[in-house]
Amino acid sequence: MDLKGTPSTRRRFLHQTASAAVLAWGLPALAQTEPKLKLGFLGAAHSHFLQKHKVLSESPDFTVLGVEEADREIQKRLGERIRWLEPGQVLAEADVVVVESAVKHHARHAQRALIAGRHVHVEKPPATNLADFEELLELANRKNRVLQVGYMWRYNPGINAALEAARQGWLGKVFLVRGTMNTFADPTSRQNWSEFSGGAMFEQGCHLVDVIVRLLGRPNRINHTLKSTGLGDDLLIDNTVAVFEYPQAAAIVTSASAQPNAGPQRCFEIIGSNGSALVQPLEQPQLVLDLAAAAGPYAAGRQTVKLGNFTRYVDEFSALAAAIRGAKPLPVLPTTEREIQETLLRASDML
Repeated sequence: MDLKGTPSTRRRFLHQTASAAVLAWGLPALAQTEPKLKLGFLGAAHSHFLQKHKVLSESPDFTVLGVEEADREIQKRLGERIRWLEPGQVLAEADVVVVESAVKHHARHAQRALIAGRHVHVEKPPATNLADFEELLELANRKNRVLQVGYMWRYNPGINAALEAARQGWLGKVFLVRGTMNTFADPTSRQNWSEFSGGAMFEQGCHLVDVIVRLLGRPNRINHTLKSTGLGDDLLIDNTVAVFEYPQAAAIVTSASAQPNAGPQRCFEIIGSNGSALVQPLEQPQLVLDLAAAAGPYAAGRQTVKLGNFTRYVDEFSALAAAIRGAKPLPVLPTTEREIQETLLRASDML
């Protein structure tokens, strides 16, 4: 699929945001008299909510005030282990808002929080269209707030070591990147994901689109196949492939939602003229390099790279706290965030 009719919009956006990138993403510290940042959740419908709530409840950087969730069925399911807040309480009391509502509400809830002057972590995908996401980026810039998008593998040590090997030239000239992000979706997830024409590519493949764009940039062209297996009693597009074309490289993402025991099969691989870096499984990550010639810290030949333990979200929220306090900006600039969102929508046939 070619992207048509948007270059001027893209250039205008980049011009507006590039000069303010440092300001928007490297912010002055909050008052040092407050040891922890007050945090509240908008929504609890997303499948990542419970683990994020647990991580943040144990974090040295945050105090969790509680959760706003309008759906009584969700409240009933999660029960008394969650402190439920009244409507408006999060925006009135929190320094930081974590958006964990249903995907279709992400942009709206993040917008509300930014308008209220709160820092925001928004679950992936952050919006269902490009205009809403551009508005979030512009709001964060104008309000001088941190906006973090919740792509959970940005702090995965296996993926980051593979990216380093590619960026440092240790793999040689990169010509192919490929990854698989499958799952076995339950009926509720299938029903929710079927609301989007991109289906599995949009909801699950987004994790790999994020990594590819951060490595290779915005693709010239995307070809996709978005199909249904017909295995569910729904309309979910659950068998998807996207091919990203670059001047001298290609990338392939596959994402299906009907594979039992899919976790160990998830993978990400970068291949270059001096060898390859394969991360499989993605959690706990295992990285194997296979090099024709020694490069950087790595010897020639096949080798397993020693990695530290990885717990989803821990480093992600530590980075958020550091960015809010002005200690270190987030690693992904707003201009790149926009390219990721645009590319995801193209790959999902939703632009």
